[in-house]
Amino acid sequence: MRRRLRTSGRGHGRVQGRVHGRVSGRVYGYGLALALLLTACSGGGQAGPGATATPGASGDIVVASGRDVTGKGGIRQQLIDAWNAQQDREHSDVHARLVELPGSADQQRSQLLGALQSGSAQYDVVNLDVTWVPEFAAAHLIRPLPDALVGADVIKSVASTARWGGKLYAVPFNSDVGLLYYRRDHLKQAHVQDTDLSKGITWRQLRDLIDAVEAPGRSRPKGYEKGWTTQLGPYEGRTVNGIEAFLSATDGAGLTDENGRYTATVQQLTDGIAELRARTQGAYTLGDAVRSDEGESLTDFADGRTAFLRHWPYAYRTLHQSLTDAQLGVAPLPGRAVLGGQNLALAGSSQQADKARELIRFLTSRESERCLLDAGFAATRESAYTADDVTCGVARTPGAASPSASPSGESADRMPRDDHGRPAYARTILLPALRRAVQRPRTPLYGAFTQTFATELGTLFTDDPPGDAELAAELDKELRKVLPG
Repeated sequence: MRRRLRTSGRGHGRVQGRVHGRVSGRVYGYGLALALLLTACSGGGQAGPGATATPGASGDIVVASGRDVTGKGGIRQQLIDAWNAQQDREHSDVHARLVELPGSADQQRSQLLGALQSGSAQYDVVNLDVTWVPEFAAAHLIRPLPDALVGADVIKSVASTARWGGKLYAVPFNSDVGLLYYRRDHLKQAHVQDTDLSKGITWRQLRDLIDAVEAPGRSRPKGYEKGWTTQLGPYEGRTVNGIEAFLSATDGAGLTDENGRYTATVQQLTDGIAELRARTQGAYTLGDAVRSDEGESLTDFADGRTAFLRHWPYAYRTLHQSLTDAQLGVAPLPGRAVLGGQNLALAGSSQQADKARELIRFLTSRESERCLLDAGFAATRESAYTADDVTCGVARTPGAASPSASPSGESADRMPRDDHGRPAYARTILLPALRRAVQRPRTPLYGAFTQTFATELGTLFTDDPPGDAELAAELDKELRKVLPG
């Protein structure tokens, strides 16, 4: 039986569990992260790391968010603690508090919608999945922000997720993009000479590598079953994989226009379904993938059941807690990769809008974004990846003992880093992938879209799947019911 990793319930159901018995959810960034932890321990009147105090207390800027993948007291809380310390130095009576919403991403979205519509919770800042921004903006639950909050330093593709109807409604906080992880050790055992795939490969080349691992007469890696796995369970993961296949097959032609109107043709849907079918055929794909989410697919890959895995940037640090650089590699995802992430928005009902905007500016600053990158998130600013003078506070040597170190003094952070302390793959693989990433359909009706899309694609993974054209016609009919045309 597969070990199921606990997920965070955010947009992609991110892992918060353990891989091979080692804690993989908690990340303590070095640099400013250390200073922030010391600040939190010294008091100062602010809520401690991981606080989930009741929102709405006088003087509080309340930030509502899904769970932080860097763990309890993670980097988001640490940044808020740093802002609170700054307020103390300025003798301000205002502090920020982070309220983490329980449940899955859909449940969090429903909670936020209900709370903001009814006024039952006094949230000032809400951390929204990038696909939610149009819905909350169209419902007037978040208010427009000054364009200056998103400058040229924000990665262009990421910046576009923050706007709707020609106005800026949010500020990118942390981003996400699909990546390809692979087992170098599996490839080496198959006598593959070059196991550096960082320059990218095609799906055809990926299948050739799987064929090499499974060559007749060759000893397979221990525990190995199939070539690759991904997230095809009946939730947003299936939508993401479907969109990546569709946009790859149609040269980037989206399903909706910039106003959320449905624009796809049956032929485009047919081509997209054919591409998804080719990617997920049983000869290459782990059977459990059709029921997998982020946590399950990550565990299957870490356990050696597959040679390849489609996943998100946070998996880079998580997997390195149990696999070495000689065992693990990461590369751009073949074809189109979907953009994910979360953006900070100002609640329309906030009574402290000026201070809330100030907090948003701090949390998305150049230094804060570098802290997020160092902790394992995908930062939203170019400078976090390219400007060596932008650091996360107090400089520390990567891998040095930190608050998360073991009793013996060994650092619990095994993530490879470059000479400037960033994740080793950040500048060469992650940043280019973010620049090239494509968005899911942008529409205030995204909830209805993704439910319809994932449900209809589910028939592709049954014992008696329909043909490409038949499924495309049915999908087209159902999407026209939920989206304006």
